[in-house]
Formats: sequence, C-alpha cells, structure tokens
Amino acid sequence: MSADDRPGAARTLNSRSVFEGKIVRLRLETVRYPDGSTGELEIVRHVGAAAVLPLTRPGPECDAGTPPRVILLKQYRHAVGRTIWEVPAGKLDGGESPEACARRELREEAGVTAEQLEPLTTLWTTPGFTNERIHLFLATGLTFGETEREGHEFIETREVELAEALAMVERGEIDDAKTVVCLLLAARRVG
Repeated sequence: MSADDRPGAARTLNSRSVFEGKIVRLRLETVRYPDGSTGELEIVRHVGAAAVLPLTRPGPECDAGTPPRVILLKQYRHAVGRTIWEVPAGKLDGGESPEACARRELREEAGVTAEQLEPLTTLWTTPGFTNERIHLFLATGLTFGETEREGHEFIETREVELAEALAMVERGEIDDAKTVVCLLLAARRVG
C-alpha cells in the first residue's frame, strides 16, 4: 500500500516536471489533502545520499586514555555562501548502495579507506519540500591515502578529538545537520 492509498493520507492528483538537473528534479504536484482540500506543492525529488564520519582510534603508541578523534572537512558551499564543517558525503551515483557511496566519498574527499562501516541512521533531510534521504555511517579501521576530489571541491581536512567536535556543535561552529547527527550518534556509541 503506497502512502497515497492509506486512509486519510494526502493523494497526488497531478505531477509535472518543472526542472530536471544532474542532482535534483523539481516537480509541481497537485495533491488532495486528508481533509479533502487540494493544493499545489513544489517537490524536489532526489536520488538520496550517504555521509560518513571517520573515527580514528588511538594507535599502539598512544596510552589507553587517549580520546577518540574524528576527521572533519571544511568545505566551501555556495548555497550557504561560506565554508562549513562537514563529514564526507555525496549523492548516490547510478544505483550504487548507500554503503558504496559512503566508501567512495570517504576515499575521494578525505583520502581515507575504512575496514568497517557501521550504519548510524537514515534520515529525511528536509521533508517539507524534498524526498531526499541521507544514510549516515561511522567508519573505523582507517587507512590514509590520497584524495580524489572533483574540481569544484575546495576542502580542508582536519582531525579533532570527538569531544572538541561536539563542543564545536555547541558553539555553533558545526551547523551542518548531517554532521551534527553523525557526531551525536557516534558519541553515544564510543562513550
């Protein structure tokens, strides 16, 4: 049973394409709301995305009390007009799985491969106007190599203690939603 078939659910009466791009499709949809009224909604359709928080564990040269560290990216984002702190992330390409996407983005943007990739959660990014879902992962068992960034990616990589990354969230220095969620969920897992 689709969402449109459930009793009391909104039902799409008409949908037409307004724009088809490389990343998004914009549709104008006429819907019948649960109360029987109708209206038009602008809906951004998206293939989905994945994001991954690389967690570095202290190596054998570190004492047992050394805190976990994470790798963050400071990246220019034109849509918000500034650089922001993020985790590696990107859209699902050509039917790839969320895990494959997370591994690819981790390698391309941070130059890191991971032995383990653990799902954290999947969430709707902005359900008021888009169907984009992003799959969040925690990466461990890291090996460092070269990045494979695209020409439009201007990225600075920084490794910080997990506690400092959480403090950056509290100070408003990290305000990217997927990154905030990754950090909060990772903190619960690694204690």
